[in-house]
Amino acid sequence: MQFTDHLLMIRPVQFTFNEQTAVNNAFQQAGHQADAQAKALAEFDNFVHLLRENGVRVTIINDTPEPHTPDSIFPNNWISFHEERICLYPMYAANRRQERNPAIIAQILEESGPLPVLDFSYYEKENLFLEGTGSMVLDRIARKAYACLSPRTDENVLHIFGEQMNYTPVVFHAVDENNQDIYHTNVVMCIADNYAVVCLDAIVDATEKAAVTASLQNDGKEIIPISWQQMNHFAGNMLQVQSTQAERLLVMSTQAWTSLNPQQQQQLQQYNRVIHAPLDTIETNGGGSARCMLAEVF
Repeated sequence: MQFTDHLLMIRPVQFTFNEQTAVNNAFQQAGHQADAQAKALAEFDNFVHLLRENGVRVTIINDTPEPHTPDSIFPNNWISFHEERICLYPMYAANRRQERNPAIIAQILEESGPLPVLDFSYYEKENLFLEGTGSMVLDRIARKAYACLSPRTDENVLHIFGEQMNYTPVVFHAVDENNQDIYHTNVVMCIADNYAVVCLDAIVDATEKAAVTASLQNDGKEIIPISWQQMNHFAGNMLQVQSTQAERLLVMSTQAWTSLNPQQQQQLQQYNRVIHAPLDTIETNGGGSARCMLAEVF
């Protein structure tokens, strides 16, 4: 199944601008840190309320003051859940590696049941990284892992993930308007059950763009293109989920939703109801948005 009705979220305790990740995340903006923790916490709690109000199960785990993990609000980078196992991933920033807190993992296993753990994190010793469902956008139905290569997404580790988890990698390069590598695939694209939202402009190589397009179309996905400007407003950072009543929902930030034009909004609403929450502080300081905050539990 492509989507779930159960999400894991980490409630922040010391959210702030992370200089270790800003070196290759152009979505982060320095100088907007005043009361970042208090504002992010309010955005987080409001987002959780929205999800629960719409029938989505949310498991919340509280972050701890020590070790200091300013990006703990984005758990999908270090853990992913699958029906048969849990995967842990190698992280680029040293202070993000501490998010794989054994106590948090133990609590997650209490919630999910005794699933085996497949741990890729040892690739950090070789300076090779694959940051979970940030680095990969998974088509769980077609068993494909779409990934734009960057300092945080190593092609060799991607292929090893594919071999062990039975996913076929679809590899490409994606850049912003300044020709800088985009740090994570999940800001470029979102894959739902019957459609995909993609910033095709970011895939500048014509052969790679054609390959991504053909792969999606061959799997029956309607492609809804977004522009560079819309991608910069996190319009690619969406996640399809369902309610406990089996209603399909598309989750995003308010900034992402308002960046879309009426035609794009109508296209998305034909497939599922859209829900969105303001996440401005989290997006500005953290350089990630709604999808990054959600680890799907299968």
